[in-house]
Formats: sequence, structure tokens, C-alpha cells
Amino acid sequence: MIVGKESEKLEFKKSTAELREGVISMAAILNKHGGGELYFGVHNNGTPVGQEIGADTLRDISQAVSNHLEPKVYPKISEAIIDHLRCIHVEFTGDRSPYLAYGRAYIRVADEDKQMSSAALEDYILRKHMGKDSWDSEPSNKTIDDVDEEVLRRYIERANNVGRIDFPYTAKVDTLTRLDLLRDGKLKNAAAVWFCGESLLELQMAIFATHERLTFLDINRAGGSIMQMMGIAERYVGNNIRYRVEFDGSIERKEIPEIPIFAVREAIINSYCHRDFKSSQNNEVVVYSDRVEIYNPGTFPLGYTPQDFIDGNGSSIKRNPQLAQLMYYVKDIESFGTGIKRISNECIDAGIKVEFEIRKMGFAVIFYRPFPAGVHDAGYLNIVDYKDHDIGKTDENDTINGTINDTIKDTVNDGVNTDRVGVNNGVNAGSILDEETVSTAAVGANVGVNVATVGANVGVNDTQNKILVLLTTNPRFTAQQLSDHLGITKRRIESNVKALRELNLIERKGSDKNGHWVVNLPEKAKKSAGEQA
Repeated sequence: MIVGKESEKLEFKKSTAELREGVISMAAILNKHGGGELYFGVHNNGTPVGQEIGADTLRDISQAVSNHLEPKVYPKISEAIIDHLRCIHVEFTGDRSPYLAYGRAYIRVADEDKQMSSAALEDYILRKHMGKDSWDSEPSNKTIDDVDEEVLRRYIERANNVGRIDFPYTAKVDTLTRLDLLRDGKLKNAAAVWFCGESLLELQMAIFATHERLTFLDINRAGGSIMQMMGIAERYVGNNIRYRVEFDGSIERKEIPEIPIFAVREAIINSYCHRDFKSSQNNEVVVYSDRVEIYNPGTFPLGYTPQDFIDGNGSSIKRNPQLAQLMYYVKDIESFGTGIKRISNECIDAGIKVEFEIRKMGFAVIFYRPFPAGVHDAGYLNIVDYKDHDIGKTDENDTINGTINDTIKDTVNDGVNTDRVGVNNGVNAGSILDEETVSTAAVGANVGVNVATVGANVGVNDTQNKILVLLTTNPRFTAQQLSDHLGITKRRIESNVKALRELNLIERKGSDKNGHWVVNLPEKAKKSAGEQA
């Protein structure tokens, strides 16, 4: 006879020799479900093996539970005969979580007992009292006067347009009251980070040359409201991945991103919806040669795995319920608790591998690029003027401090083709590209015009070719950075840079500290590239 299968509410122990582990299982089950069952004398596969029961056995179990499980629970402990074998059955319930076993907190995940870290325990307590004292519902140090009225007005218009609220904008106080964003006359944190334009939040962005967090090709920080940060994050990814161009017979071509932008947008929105705003860490967007990571400092719902939400078995747990509601009103989120499933489905449809990684102090969504940067694939192009959709719409003048896309477009925009793909608008400012195979494929025939060969057409050496490629990739590279990247001395870099300047292939704009390099493509190379297109 098989008693059953271990689950999140049922645990088997072969004997009371595992009494300590049994008490730990009780704590883990109580913290997840508020009650369950424990058997002694049953193998973990559900087969009864029997348990020796003496005069004090049941009392020993009772004392172990009383002495080592806090807060106190009073289980029902009884003998059970299964297949003519004596076993012990323990039933327990409790509603005073979190429960600690031997001074430590555990949570049940499938049929395992996972110890909670201090951060996870804090998060558990926060979620237990969610809605009462959540960060976004607490009063901020901002006043109603700090609210950008035009941003608030546009938000209400957008929410009305998607049909999720049915009242017009009137005035600040009335509108904020209707949105439940005032507490005792003070602006709640949710309103402060959404409608106040100051840099209350910071976003970190970076591009690395390889799959390792080692050589930077770009590093950025931006500050602003949640809407601004979401928009900037999406544009950063959109500007630094590659696109496949398809023609369907219409005038407009279709640009298919290597990673589905909808999934990226969903990951960015979720990263702000579920982040821990009390953490000193920032949200991050990181582009590697083989993947893109969206990270937020917010621990994953305790006791759940990402697969639970993909399978539709995860309950909606809102760390920031008021921010989630604001996102829902304008359809940044469709429904609660569905983000991971939507990301997963979108990537499956696109044939892209995606991973959801639970980290000690946060959570990351990792999108794997189909062709790691530097691996030439003529079907993928670099497009530097990505246009975002409705997410985090900001003023047209908003920019990412330190990005170099505009610089490249201004300095290399008269090249190979009048279209915006390829050399004409420059190699993507942040794209991670191989030193020798930076493809700037021309539109139409998808014929690759290798930037490294441009220099060869006018007789420069291999090192100078590589310098041209790197400066096209990042016009702000210093001599030391070029030296580090190519693995040669700074003196050799300076000598080759001097030769390139004498050939008028590169020129310096601005000061040594704040300026940038301009790569001048020769007319001969332009003509050759145009003929191939």
C-alpha cells in the first residue's frame, strides 16, 4: 500500500531518527500553507516501513515540536496502522506565521524545505501585511505642488482611452484623490515616483564586449520617474540589439528584432512593478554579446518558482499594489500575475530562449540572443533609431545621458545607403560587435559591408582596421580603452591613431576629456558599398 506522494502539505520520514527534519518540515509547510501532515514510519516514496513506538515516543515528538517550533503549535499526534505496520501520524495547523524551526525560517517548495535568507524572511513578513504598510502606500516627502500636472493629465487621458477609468481630469487634488494617491493629505510614494519629474529613481545600463561582466563598451545611468525609466530602458535595449529585415510586397519593410520587444517591455514593466523600493540597489539593463538581462532588486515571491507562474499556478502577489494599479489603468499590465507567462509565451513563439533567475537580492529575466554579437549572420542588421511604443512616453527631448547614438548618426549618416540600416547611420552605438566582423549589411540584398574592409580599401594595416571598427562602435573610446580592448600597448595605439588622422580617416571633435571621434568613410568605400546594395 502506498500512503501517497510527498507534496507541499505532506511529508514522510522513515523514523523518529529524523525528528529534527520533521519539525523543520512542519515549519516550512506552516509558512506556505498554514497546515499539513507528517508521517513517521513511511519511506519518502510513500511506502510504509514501520516505526518502533515506545512509551515515550509520542511525547518525545510533542516535546520536540513544543521546544523547537515557534510560535507554538499544538499538533494532533497519533499512532496509525498502515499495511499492518505501526506508524505515527502528525496533523498540524497554525495561522501565526512566520514559523521558525530551531531558530530558522523555512518555506515549502514542492516537497522540499528551503531555508529563508534574512532578506527572504523580511520579504515574507512584508507580503503577509501587504496593502497595509506597503512602500508605495506610505506618505512621501513630496507635496501636491511637486506633481507635474501635464503628466497627470496625459495619464488620465491615456487611462480613459484604454477604457480602464471613466472620469476626466479636473484638478490635481481631485484626480489624485480618485486614484487613491493621497494619504492624510500627503502624496503617497506611488504618486511621487510616477508623477513627480525629479530623479527619484535611477536606472543603470551597460554593454559588455563579451558574455562576461568585464570589458565595458558602454555604461550609463539615468534618473527620473518610473514612466521615464521604463521608456529609457526599452529604448536602450531596442537600440542595442539587431533586427532582421523582411519584405512582404508593401512599401514598408518589416524589421524583426532578434529578441521580441513585447517580451522585453513586459520584463521592464514587471521589474518596476515588483522591485523593492527600500533597497539601495537600482534596476539594471545589461547587454552582453550573447544575452540581455533585465534585473530588479526585489526578491521573488517566497515559496514559488517562475515555472509556477508559467504554468498558471502562481497567485498574484503584489509587492507594490498601488503602482500595479496605476500600471493596470493605462494597460502597461494586462492582468495581475501573468507577466512571466506572457514573456515566456512570446519568446516561445519567437524561438528565443529565456530564463527567469531568482537571485539572493533580486530577480532577473535573461533573453538569449540567437546569434551572439560578433558571429556574422547576414540576416541581422544594426538599427540605431529604435522607436518605442506607449511604454513610459516622455518628452521628445529626453535622452539617456552619455549615450552615443546621436553622435554616430550625426557623424556617419551620409554613407552607404539613404536608408537607415547599416553604415549610413553608423554601427549601433552600443551593440557588442566582433573586432573583425562588424557587419553593416545594406538594405535589400542583405549584403554585408564589413567596416573592417573599408580601411583595407585605402591601405591601412590590420591594427588600424580594428581601431576603425572600435571607434565606429564607440566614438568615445580613449587610447587606454583601445589598448585594453586590442591587447597592445597604448603607445602603439597612439601611433596608429596618428596615422589614421593623417589619412583623414578619423578626426577628433571636442576636448580630449569630453570629445569624441568621427570616422570618415572614404568616397571609394561608399561607392563600393552602394554598388553592392
